[in-house]
Amino acid sequence: MDGTVSHTYRQIDVPVDGGLLHAGVWEPDAAPGVPSVLAIHGVTASHLAWPFVAERLPGVRVIAPDLRGRGRSNAIEGSAGMAVHADDLAALLDALGVDRAVVVGHSMGAFVALVFAARHPGRVSRVVLVDGGLPLDVPEGIDTDALVAGILGPTAARLSMTFADTGEYLDFWRRHPAFADAWTPELERYLAYDLVDDGAGALRPATSYATTADDTVDMNTGTTLSDALAGLRHPTRLITVPRGLQDEPPGLYAPAQLDRVLTANPSVRHERVDGFNHYTIVMSPGGADVVAAAAREELAAAG
Repeated sequence: MDGTVSHTYRQIDVPVDGGLLHAGVWEPDAAPGVPSVLAIHGVTASHLAWPFVAERLPGVRVIAPDLRGRGRSNAIEGSAGMAVHADDLAALLDALGVDRAVVVGHSMGAFVALVFAARHPGRVSRVVLVDGGLPLDVPEGIDTDALVAGILGPTAARLSMTFADTGEYLDFWRRHPAFADAWTPELERYLAYDLVDDGAGALRPATSYATTADDTVDMNTGTTLSDALAGLRHPTRLITVPRGLQDEPPGLYAPAQLDRVLTANPSVRHERVDGFNHYTIVMSPGGADVVAAAAREELAAAG
């Protein structure tokens, strides 16, 4: 989206370790001193997952990165992981002169949000987790490729595909069950932005499989996430939906797993929102209504 009635949209590049972090900023047409929301996308997405939410936050600056390995940040060198992404976000806020923000993370972005809050607590006022952030139900000892395939399914397989042109890629997504009733011009712009030249006359998704694998392993094994949750000090709310990446029930968090992780993290306030899947809770007008309303409430509570 090129802009809205209440925002001016621009793109920036910020130096980080290994290269340049790309980001979109929706700047409100308002006086200086406006509050900021830092919006963090999912594992194979980009900053253009957020226009619907941004346009529903008049008077609020919305800052959304392309996380390293995705979008126009896919040339950054070096490994990824939640801590690396968190430090990139601190550099992004520094570049924009933003001291603190309400952080909204979707899917993998929710895991990044928690680690960002743990590593840079002074930069965060409150946290909104959108269908992600709390531990997933992952078998112990599973290898990397099986872990990625088990969580992401066809989403991971798409990263190795090539397409003759943008139209072919859009046709691929038109068949995707998640967007059967949620196809919009904003979605088309998001999808077209995802494509880069594969060097052999075709187009491929910008997201790096290697970075996706690094991130998926990091957020599901080891201690990065558990340490962040153990030290959680910011007011945090979780929004979950009942349908997953393929519009299938029960979604990313089956009821039993959701009960377990909420019991283990009683400070996290939870709301289950019917009528959406893992994608449309952010990338549809109705889903954006829910997320933007939560962001507004957290901004108000933060003062």
